[in-house]
Amino acid sequence: MAPYHLHAPARRDTCCVFASPHSARDYPAWFLNASDLDALTLRSSEDAFVDQLFSAAPSFGAPLLLAGAPRAFVDLNRNADELDPALIHDVRHSGHNPRVSAGLGVIPRVVAGGRAIYKGKMSRAEALQRIQTIWRPYHAALARQMDGAQAMFGRAILIDCHSMPHEAMDGSLRPGARRPDVVLGDRFGASAAADITERIEEAFTDAGLVVARNTPFAGAYVTQTYGRPAQGRHAIQIEIDRSLYMDERSVRPAPGFTEFQMLLEGVIDRIAGIGRADPGAAGTLPLAAE
Repeated sequence: MAPYHLHAPARRDTCCVFASPHSARDYPAWFLNASDLDALTLRSSEDAFVDQLFSAAPSFGAPLLLAGAPRAFVDLNRNADELDPALIHDVRHSGHNPRVSAGLGVIPRVVAGGRAIYKGKMSRAEALQRIQTIWRPYHAALARQMDGAQAMFGRAILIDCHSMPHEAMDGSLRPGARRPDVVLGDRFGASAAADITERIEEAFTDAGLVVARNTPFAGAYVTQTYGRPAQGRHAIQIEIDRSLYMDERSVRPAPGFTEFQMLLEGVIDRIAGIGRADPGAAGTLPLAAE
């Protein structure tokens, strides 16, 4: 199992970096055998087909970094120290972490709906091996892409690509509000300059999509770690409603998948264009406290 797959542009001409940490679907037979769940159920936490939705990024001058291991195996949007004592032997409780308590640590205990992945607990050595062989190489590769963008263009913009279940918005909608197709997470301004987030939002809205910000997804480990606007490093999480392009029950592309993919190509082009603009345009704006 490869830790990641990097698709580089023929010519890099934007400071944007696109990444999909949850779309991998390589489930080894031994992992499936160790689980109480079937392959389809394991995929319920996967950002299925997000890698395909954003596959055009290199054609617009931006690198695309894809996870090699599925989210149910190791979650690349968690800190490496978010170990779950309910799943991993010889791990002590270290304060309250709601993600870990819910079974959604760096080695997830459950998939969507709280369904347990494993028949029992795993050794600490096995958990640490997954972190060493998958988590660390992926984040080293992501850091290199961000460093390279900043060295070439004076700043770096990470587009962290995800998908959300259609029902994820059910508890967040105000009466009369339109259901968002896309949720942008910039940690309420802490992980990206306001101008950048606004222009990304415009790229989606001009494509006819309804956009919300930070509710219910403000960004997790990736945006928190790589978003440092005061240092010229910006990170925005994108969550796309899965019902727009796939059948969530069967985890298959919907009939309109290709059309939606083409719609997103225009959005990706617009976002990549933000990274070709004068760095001073966004860098001189007042920034929220990190």
